[in-house]
Amino acid sequence: MTDELIADRCRELAALINRHTNGKGDGFHQTSIAPLGFSRESLTGRMLHGVSTPMLAIVVQGKKGAALGEEIYRYGEAQYLVVSVDQPITGFIIEATPDRPFLGFKLDLDPRELCEIIAVQTNALAKPLRMRIADKKETSVRGFFVSTADVSLLDCALRLTRLLDTPQDIPILAPMMIREIYYRLLIGEQSEAVRQIATSGSNMQRIATVIQSIKVDFTKPMRVADLAEQASMSPSSFHHHFKQVTSMSPLQYQKQLRLLEARRLMLAENYNAITAADRVGYESPSQFSREYTRLFGAPPIQDIERLLSVG
Repeated sequence: MTDELIADRCRELAALINRHTNGKGDGFHQTSIAPLGFSRESLTGRMLHGVSTPMLAIVVQGKKGAALGEEIYRYGEAQYLVVSVDQPITGFIIEATPDRPFLGFKLDLDPRELCEIIAVQTNALAKPLRMRIADKKETSVRGFFVSTADVSLLDCALRLTRLLDTPQDIPILAPMMIREIYYRLLIGEQSEAVRQIATSGSNMQRIATVIQSIKVDFTKPMRVADLAEQASMSPSSFHHHFKQVTSMSPLQYQKQLRLLEARRLMLAENYNAITAADRVGYESPSQFSREYTRLFGAPPIQDIERLLSVG
């Protein structure tokens, strides 16, 4: 019975998302509810490279995959993923057709709002249970995970999506529904990972702070010892926790940021490969070309020509 209810919610949500994205083409479509957007893809095979910020994404039709470092995740209808720190992710569509496109629900996550709900949730617990939570030894968790949505979470997503048909209700009702979605995540099977997003001093939050520093200065040489000091960790502990959260080393993370920015410069600002490589911090054009080809599957010139021809 529960599986039938979940399938019904997915079909209803897919119908709404299909209506709101039909005729707008493939890609991501922002809505009039600021943190909410929808994904639509009608063909398989396209690789989607980018840096994902903290978010919840629910697949309501089709199947998708994502590569995080060397790890591959696959998820389909009624499954959701949460990204808890900024992550360079490569997405790819596994199942989609023009008649039955891939459809996804995406909600940006605000760690400050999560923190407020955690505080209310914790204060509502009996004192002995609060003490046990406070004394629990923290372990680093991956900043990207996939789970199966339950009926309650899908109901929240449905009610939020329906608000798009009554825009006058959005300012009052949308914030309440978004808070309910946060609550559902905090009591779901990945509650520990969600909780760490907004817990002051958690390993995940300390790594998230360092990630912001890397993003600001990714073109400059990196000293892992300085990053470890910023995180108040030893270099070896920092390296371990960074890889636990992001599935890659700090240097690999920086490299992906550089390559993504170089691709953007060539595609959007008409930089040539040598200038783009220099702009993002590469001293060797040949090294840039090798690493670019490894990430994007083709040398810079061929890759940009292909993207421009598709666009």
